[in-house]
Amino acid sequence: MRNRNFKRDKHVIKKRRHTSYDKKAVRKTDLSSKKDRSAGRGRKDSGMDPIPEVFEDETVAESMKLPDRVSDEEIKGRLDLRDQLVFTIDGDHTRDFDDAVSLSFENGIYTLGVHIADVSHYVKENSALDREALKRGTSVYFPDRVIPMLPESLSNGICSLNEGVDRLTLSCIMKIDMNGKITDHRIADSVIRSSHRMTYGQVQGILDDTDEDAREKFKDAVPVIFQMRDLSKILKEKRARRGALEFETVESEITVDSEGRVTDVRRAERNEATELIEEFMVAANTTVATRFCDLGIPFLYRVHGRPDGEKLASLSRVAKTYGVFMKTDKKHKISPLEMQRFLRAFKGTDEESFISVLALRSMQHAEYSTESTGHFGLAEEKYSHFTSPIRRYPDLQIHRIIKEYLSDKLSDRRISHYKKILPKVAEKSSMFERRAEEAERDSVKLKKCEYAAGHIGEVSDAVISGVTYFGIYAMLPNTVEGMIHISKLPGGYYQFNEEKLELTDSTGNTLRMGQKIKVRIEHCDTRVGNTDMAVMENPNMSLFEGAEKNTTDKSKDKTKKKKGKTGELKNQTEKPKDKTEKLSDQTEESKDKTEKLKERAAKPRGKTEKIKSKPEKLKIQTEKPKDNTEKSVEETEADKEKKTVKYVLDTVRSDAGKIRLMIKRTTV
Repeated sequence: MRNRNFKRDKHVIKKRRHTSYDKKAVRKTDLSSKKDRSAGRGRKDSGMDPIPEVFEDETVAESMKLPDRVSDEEIKGRLDLRDQLVFTIDGDHTRDFDDAVSLSFENGIYTLGVHIADVSHYVKENSALDREALKRGTSVYFPDRVIPMLPESLSNGICSLNEGVDRLTLSCIMKIDMNGKITDHRIADSVIRSSHRMTYGQVQGILDDTDEDAREKFKDAVPVIFQMRDLSKILKEKRARRGALEFETVESEITVDSEGRVTDVRRAERNEATELIEEFMVAANTTVATRFCDLGIPFLYRVHGRPDGEKLASLSRVAKTYGVFMKTDKKHKISPLEMQRFLRAFKGTDEESFISVLALRSMQHAEYSTESTGHFGLAEEKYSHFTSPIRRYPDLQIHRIIKEYLSDKLSDRRISHYKKILPKVAEKSSMFERRAEEAERDSVKLKKCEYAAGHIGEVSDAVISGVTYFGIYAMLPNTVEGMIHISKLPGGYYQFNEEKLELTDSTGNTLRMGQKIKVRIEHCDTRVGNTDMAVMENPNMSLFEGAEKNTTDKSKDKTKKKKGKTGELKNQTEKPKDKTEKLSDQTEESKDKTEKLKERAAKPRGKTEKIKSKPEKLKIQTEKPKDNTEKSVEETEADKEKKTVKYVLDTVRSDAGKIRLMIKRTTV
């Protein structure tokens, strides 16, 4: 699904390490020994430099000088948490662990610890490592490899919170009551020793009581894991009450072999284990942003503006046709809580998919800023990125500011320095994030196409995932998506409704997002990642089975009026007898007109005759002859072979004055 990048702020498993809002990042794939050069160094027309793949010699040399273990001298003055139960929860293939969690519960108060790798202790400002990290902006996660922001000696070594070893951290420790309110907090330089390296699957197995091995291996942490689930539910409910948005997005999990070839594509599943980490990361990010915003210290924030007013007005008009009204002010501004209510009104309906797409299109991009203007998607007034300094430069930047503040080194000179450099850091970080997102999306598209190329000719169930004026997109259950051109759709001409994202044929059947169809994979262009599909039909199933007629109550009334003109009122019962003769006359007149049209069709096709009659007259319906052998035009087999199908792009002006694109299918 082609969405705005604010989706990247939410924790999504297996894909990138974040998607829909600013939650923890998760997808960390294997670093393949063989790089797939087919995707993603930044688009040539994007105006941005390509993604650097090789570290500068100076950067590598500097990284090699860093220690591989924490010394006693470095621990001095830090909050020592090595005797506490602290552990990491990440994906199966994760190799860089930048966050760990701890939890205790006493007297109705949770004490949640979010412990983040202290990368800024090793990556000093304006060093070769720092300059290279800023130039990259973020780690880039492809299906078969990762282009890291920092060399592996840091990201997988001294900065990674590996199990059983001492690591320097920056901890945010929060006191949270039973209503999810953060009553107190502490941010401190610390040192931890991770007790366990857990995966999302293992934690979910413990919660579901389906993984005895995990329960036995992590038996000291089992009670804490259940307490974490309870707290995450409290925090999630609190966010929901504020109006936090939850879009149903489809994410993919792509498996590749050692050569980078795709072996499997499947839908990534979310579970309670991923959600509890998301909630804890959001809590820490919010707490840190609130603290430093209130202090008035120069800082980097993650912001997400209100939806675009014009697009929101368009969405509101579409929703009204389904009886759902959106409450906005005169400038078409909306609150997160109202947007949440609006989206929930379509939950579980046939319109949910395309309404979600329209809503996402109305959203602005999430980005970095020196001004705390709020995060609409998360319904947070103050928000930052604090939890991933190994792979996001803004997190690394604010760690430096926090540490200088904690050590009383944030002088007026340093404050002036940060005021000067932070706007540029915010701009570059936002730009490089978009570059990474484009490269990741292109890479996933290519890998899915490569996988589909091995299944050409296969038939599968699918769901319409996109509608355009030139055709539809269909998504298979495993998230592989393909295009079905309008010329391959059955029926006559189709009219595209841009507001509703619908294609309607001449009989009123409508194709829209979310409808189920059956398709066949026909062609794959693995150079650009395009997959072409065709609709499968059989005598027992129509493409439009389950599809709705594009008629409203008003259109039904108009149809009834038209029936009176074509003599079909004879089918209605209990009509006054004195009107019967008039209706019969209208029927006879309609038959005469139809016969004339048939005579014209029977003439040799020299010059095309212009039919000046109105469209309504061409839609006259009459009773079919009982004897199917009575036809006004007889066609030979030779005539049929000479016929070809021609598609003509035409424009039609609607009653409202809007121009619609229409593709007509004619036989010549």
